[in-house]
Amino acid sequence: MLSHCLEKLQNQTFRDFKVLVIDNASDQPPLLDLCVRYTNVTLVQNQANLGFAAANNQAIKLLDESDWVGLLNPDAFPDPDWLEQLINAVKNYPGYTMFASRQLMEGNSKLLDGDGDIYHISGLVWRKGHGQPVYEAALEPQEVFSPCAAAALYKREALLSVGGFDEDFFCYVEDVDLSFRLRLLGHRCLLVPDAVVHHVGSGTTGGRHSDFSVYHGHRNLVWTFVKNMPGALFWMLLPLQLLLNVVTIVVFMARGQGGVILRAKKDAVKGLPQAWAKRQQIQNSRKASVSEIWRVLDKRLFRSMRR
Repeated sequence: MLSHCLEKLQNQTFRDFKVLVIDNASDQPPLLDLCVRYTNVTLVQNQANLGFAAANNQAIKLLDESDWVGLLNPDAFPDPDWLEQLINAVKNYPGYTMFASRQLMEGNSKLLDGDGDIYHISGLVWRKGHGQPVYEAALEPQEVFSPCAAAALYKREALLSVGGFDEDFFCYVEDVDLSFRLRLLGHRCLLVPDAVVHHVGSGTTGGRHSDFSVYHGHRNLVWTFVKNMPGALFWMLLPLQLLLNVVTIVVFMARGQGGVILRAKKDAVKGLPQAWAKRQQIQNSRKASVSEIWRVLDKRLFRSMRR
């Protein structure tokens, strides 16, 4: 997958960029031999799997000459004008510091993998438009809650202002948590429909419904809500968050994944003191009003429960 991703980056119409490949102690064939085939590609090899969050933070720090940082998963394959469209959006929409790509399903480009991420009032997260026909999707740029970090562009200064990704998350939902923290400081996210990538999805973690994905995703959903939901909204929406957790446990037990979902929620509870301490820091620096956050949350209860 990585070779295909790098090949797509070499074919970009926008040329003023460099590529940093962070290898989290993978078992792929020698990556150095692969990376030297391409121009402007630097390989950083870690001795252990630091996780998606820490590896991206590593890249953000190393790219100290860049004003903007694009993140791209190895299972996301961009169209030739992907970067050009994102950079045009940066110029045309100066009020935004996060830009989401349109992700199509690899192997079926008529279906959306996602148009950024939605954050529901219950604390549930999903990709906007996932599985829907592309012809039903937005044609013009529009605000979304968060980009999916599988293919996104961020203002580097904004990332540094919140300390980057939360490395305790390891992987999954860390991009939504990051965007929530940025939103609390007044930053906004724009979907760029013409910035297209073809995304496999969970291509390195065994799939969306693997035990690995379920554990990290559902543990991190709890921490994201606790850390970020501001002021009165936290207490108003807490019953919905608790209900979501109960329903989630029942659903995954019915699927035969009761052990992993119970472990995820147990570890989420264990991490609550640390999440609450982070919450105090985050909320003390909040600039966005409660009404501004309420505006960008999804409020369709029954639609949420069908996801």
